Amino acid sequence: MSEPVREVYIALASVRVAEQAEFYRKFLKVTPRPETAKYAEFQLPGLRLAIFEPKPESRSEFAATGAGPMSFCVEVDDLPRAIAHLTTLGYPPPGEIIHASHGQEIYAYDPDGNRLILHQSSKVDA
Repeated sequence: MSEPVREVYIALASVRVAEQAEFYRKFLKVTPRPETAKYAEFQLPGLRLAIFEPKPESRSEFAATGAGPMSFCVEVDDLPRAIAHLTTLGYPPPGEIIHASHGQEIYAYDPDGNRLILHQSSKVDA
């Protein structure tokens, strides 16, 4: 690359853009701008999340065979509340909370099966 990177963002391919956009609208509590039948874009602090419908001739390239190694990590202040919110949306995390030295986390999945990692950092007393 001759030019420095200007921006990096996440783009999720989906043949169900409206359903994915509605999930992320409710999950993130952010309205996508712009939003069309084939594209939705969420502006978040430090992140842009785009959901797009791939062209029919390239859909096989984006076909998911299950959650891959990449995860959408979301830092939360109250993990039980975030779990309850996902459950209310109809996407309860299938496993248990994982306790680690850096905090607690749980895996969940969006309507297309993309992995979400909800993470709450450990409280450190100074």
